Amino acid sequence: MQIEVLKSKLHRATVTNANLNYEGSISIDTELIKLAGMHNYEKVDIYNINNGARFSTYIIPGNKGEFCLNGAAARMAQPGDKIIIVTFTWIDDKEADSWVPQVVLLDDQNKPKEAGKHEMKSGTLVNV
Repeated sequence: MQIEVLKSKLHRATVTNANLNYEGSISIDTELIKLAGMHNYEKVDIYNINNGARFSTYIIPGNKGEFCLNGAAARMAQPGDKIIIVTFTWIDDKEADSWVPQVVLLDDQNKPKEAGKHEMKSGTLVNV
């Protein structure tokens, strides 16, 4: 049987811009896309830490440090908001107990503080 699991995560990205008059997507720094194991045009779910909004869109390549919400997604966050960007994949359930996602923890300037396979545990606190 196949199950859907977290594949990768960009954690606590700071929204740099919101462009309502553009095709829907999120522009992400190309180096961070690669570091997180994500891909251009891949579907992502986005969770806005500031207002609780949750929505889906897709990735397009962006400039250094950029997290710009485009089109309808621009209504879901504003510059300065903290967001979490995640992708999922399907794996065989026999692999589930040993699966570990790729996680990039970001600082306030959208620079990686930590990156790699990252086990998450209950009660883990994030230094803000």
